[in-house]
Amino acid sequence: MSEAPAAGRGRLLTGVAWAVLLLILWLWGREVTDGRGTATPTAGDVAAAGRPDTHPLPPAHAPIPGAHPQGLAIEAAGVRAPIEDRGLDPLGAVQPPPYGRPGAVGWYRGGPEPGTRGAAVLVGHVDTERAPAVFSGLGDLTPGETITVARADGSTAEFTVEDVAVFTKDRFDARKVYGPRERDRAELRLITCGGDYDRARRSYAANVVVSAYLTGTGRA
Repeated sequence: MSEAPAAGRGRLLTGVAWAVLLLILWLWGREVTDGRGTATPTAGDVAAAGRPDTHPLPPAHAPIPGAHPQGLAIEAAGVRAPIEDRGLDPLGAVQPPPYGRPGAVGWYRGGPEPGTRGAAVLVGHVDTERAPAVFSGLGDLTPGETITVARADGSTAEFTVEDVAVFTKDRFDARKVYGPRERDRAELRLITCGGDYDRARRSYAANVVVSAYLTGTGRA
């Protein structure tokens, strides 16, 4: 009985920490992926993209030990990119890769490492003022396609795309976007901007979100 108050405080602190994290990630969804207006990404509101699910997706692989992510490959989107650690800026939003490195992908180092249990988050720009950027083709991915993350221990974590959705920023749901869908899976979220581009505000109206889950491992 004497341990009950401590347990209650622990649950409260966990709840507060989760709420703060969701707030930070909500800000991230609103700010970090703003582009420069040269791409034409998919539009819509939480709309699934891609072909009908005529073939069953592969079973999930058990989560693997943590290792630092180093590189991202998406053959279907023509992506081969370095992964950079990103933290938070003074306003509490995640810092994206700078526009001077449009081919780089940012990993939120406060979250899970790709391949471990939970939803690891990678973010990249859709464009710059002059050309498409690393995630310009993200909205064209379809369920069943493969995403590979190279890791510092020499292994690769291989993910299968589960779905592609677009969330308008006025209806951005951080829990749906960043929270894991299944409790014990290793999952991945790839996020960039999408929807209509507002030239006055220099920002897009939505975010493209690719959800994937771990289905295999290999060696880099």
